[in-house]
Amino acid sequence: MYFKLLLISLITLAVTGCNHNHEKETQPESEEVKFQYTAYSEDFELFAEADPFVTGQMANVLSHLSNLPEFTAVTSGAVTIKLIVNGQTAEQTLEDPTRKGIYSFDIRPEVSGTGTLEYLLETEAGNYKITVPGVSVYSNIQEATEAAGKNITPRTNTTVFTKEQSWKTNFSTGYPVRKSFGQVIKTTAQIQSAQGDEILVTAKTGGVISLAGLSIMEGINVSHDQALMTIQGSGLAENNSAVRYAEAQNNFEKARANYERAMLLAEDKIVSEKQLLELKTEYENARLVYENLKRNFNASGQTVSSPITGFVKQLFVRNGQYVETGQPIAVISQNKSLLLRAEVQQKYARHLMSISTAIIRTTEDDKTYTLEELNGKVLSAGRATTTDNFLIPVTLQINNAGGFVPGSFVEIYLKTISDTQALTIPASAVIEEQGNYFLYVQVTPELFEKREIKTGATDGISYEVTNGLTDGERIVLKGAVLIKLSQATGTLDAHLGHVH
Repeated sequence: MYFKLLLISLITLAVTGCNHNHEKETQPESEEVKFQYTAYSEDFELFAEADPFVTGQMANVLSHLSNLPEFTAVTSGAVTIKLIVNGQTAEQTLEDPTRKGIYSFDIRPEVSGTGTLEYLLETEAGNYKITVPGVSVYSNIQEATEAAGKNITPRTNTTVFTKEQSWKTNFSTGYPVRKSFGQVIKTTAQIQSAQGDEILVTAKTGGVISLAGLSIMEGINVSHDQALMTIQGSGLAENNSAVRYAEAQNNFEKARANYERAMLLAEDKIVSEKQLLELKTEYENARLVYENLKRNFNASGQTVSSPITGFVKQLFVRNGQYVETGQPIAVISQNKSLLLRAEVQQKYARHLMSISTAIIRTTEDDKTYTLEELNGKVLSAGRATTTDNFLIPVTLQINNAGGFVPGSFVEIYLKTISDTQALTIPASAVIEEQGNYFLYVQVTPELFEKREIKTGATDGISYEVTNGLTDGERIVLKGAVLIKLSQATGTLDAHLGHVH
């Protein structure tokens, strides 16, 4: 059973000097009358070019079907076309496309009047119905020609971009969106590691560095407690860690032997409880000192291990270098959580407390992320400036899901909460030429009008349109650059229609 989906339809008619019949390319130029029909459902776009529907005459209906929202060609499935006028139906079924994305029907209406053109699609995903209302069937060709002459498709500043071309590219059309669009503050931000996300490793003793193999270098991944290097102090006259370790081990073993012997003597009352307690205290103190050194030292010196799982962000020492106690050795970073530190001009101070989200754009690969995509949040906004810096700091926190590099810079668009509704379009729809902004408005799915618009604020993803566009106009969302190139190269003549 077929079911009707959300339907938006547009009927356009074209006439005069067309030699673009898909199936008759070899015929010489002649005066032709063509009617064009466009309809949309949630799953499909229909664009049909038909001969005039005249009572008793066969009419070819060349139908382009695209999958939505991808705008790719329909490559399989049976389609039935029905022309229903005054209760009479003319129909034809094609089991497969005539060629990729195109079904070429031939139907003969029997009565004149106004009716509907229905497309019934049978696909593996289900059955669908697309309806084009207000389709006219004329009594004779003269009547059809007169009707077409009154409804000529405007072609001022237009470019043809055929369905076959759009099917081969990343192309889509749609409507502008009216949504909340507050103040946008564009600035740059430096990427920094979040607090707790990286740890500075320091030397716990003085000595000579001995790296754990040749693989310890900046950028390598390390696991928790993985040995990074050893600080050897056995050859030093003073502050010799090997001597301190051996001394602590001897004291521990001596204290343990004394305590164990005292416990045996205490059973026979030879050692008093006071003496036993003193020996136990000496033993525990010696054990703590020895175990503390044992965790970080051995007979060769201190073993330096990674305190967390991550990577070596910085290595401050080299093999054979002498270090002092407390000297920085390395920085280990997880690089999971990052801070974005931005600075904004004082004129935006009153907007800072209402910042709700942000758009982040990387400069090296021109990728764009929303704050929500990176599971981020606004941490703080400064309320004062300093004598050294007259800009106000704003700090955000994000998860490093985009391969951000600490220390580098990104472009950032800070967005504030607003109740104002603005007409917006995606940045991919906008073409900039010498400081002016344009987009392509769809006349038919194969004909597009280049139109100048006035833009307001932008957040890096969307533009606010202040003039030149209305809510109900369908525009090119993706592929505008391709239409511009097609127009610039002159490969298509806007007056020829199809060139398949």
